[in-house]
Amino acid sequence: MAGGLVALLDDIAALVKLAAASVDDVGAAAAKASAKATGVVVDDTAVTPRYVEGLAPERELPIIRRIAVGSLRNKLLVILPVIMVLSQFLPWLLTPILMVGGAYLAYEGAEKVWEILSGHREEQAGTGEVDEDAVVSGAVRTDFILSAEIMVIALNEVDSEPFLSRLVVLAIVAVLITVLVYGVVGLIVKMDDVGLSLARRESGTSQRVGHALVKGMPRLLSVLSTVGIAAMLWVGGHILLVGVDELGWHWPYAQVHHLEDAVHAVAGVGGLLAWVVNTLASALVGLVVGAVIVAVLHVVPRRKKHDEAAAAH
Repeated sequence: MAGGLVALLDDIAALVKLAAASVDDVGAAAAKASAKATGVVVDDTAVTPRYVEGLAPERELPIIRRIAVGSLRNKLLVILPVIMVLSQFLPWLLTPILMVGGAYLAYEGAEKVWEILSGHREEQAGTGEVDEDAVVSGAVRTDFILSAEIMVIALNEVDSEPFLSRLVVLAIVAVLITVLVYGVVGLIVKMDDVGLSLARRESGTSQRVGHALVKGMPRLLSVLSTVGIAAMLWVGGHILLVGVDELGWHWPYAQVHHLEDAVHAVAGVGGLLAWVVNTLASALVGLVVGAVIVAVLHVVPRRKKHDEAAAAH
């Protein structure tokens, strides 16, 4: 009996060690997959703050919370099941689907550029009316594409793992990335409130820091809004470049690689210059593709209506 109990305890101990090793493996895989998606995470963090522009301060965190919940729902209830099924049975469909998302991101970025250049954005800002449901809906749609890119990048890092391990790793990545992105966004948009609190303290240092935060945050949010627009063009264009390359049309991305190779040999800054070249090329592709879609969906129909109205008079 004692021998049997010892053997049972040995078996349990072995199972515990195996489970612990599996947890360690999953944790390491999740960390690796998350790290690979860092570039898109930065873009997601830059894109989101522009959605709270014009909102009353007390509504900023509730709106960000709603967007975060929508983002997590996107990742866990839609994107994760879809990419797991596709990766298992139809892996060739992932690239075309991502490219559709990339084209949408390019369209979103180009549409914002068009609004700025045409003055339409200022007209909207001047109304003082913000539809919170529309804000959340637009943010969640854009987040869906960025989240899909993050999840596919993470999937590529663990595609050799068993199905269950992939599922667990991607679920962990989904939660970690969402908490990271929207935690940082929440901190960014509320830093002016932190500044006001510091400015009311008796300490001279606290007051100086507080005044600097209050003055600096609107500028930071403006910069982040611009970076967010650029990020949509960059990520959208990059998805399209990589997608056409994977589908067999290698010429566009090959030209980008040639430009990267040309600057990579520059001592000290070659790696940075190569990244800049890739980023600018991706953004240019995103802008061109997005501009075409904007023209088809907005500019041409609007001009046609204008011409018809003029002819009627």
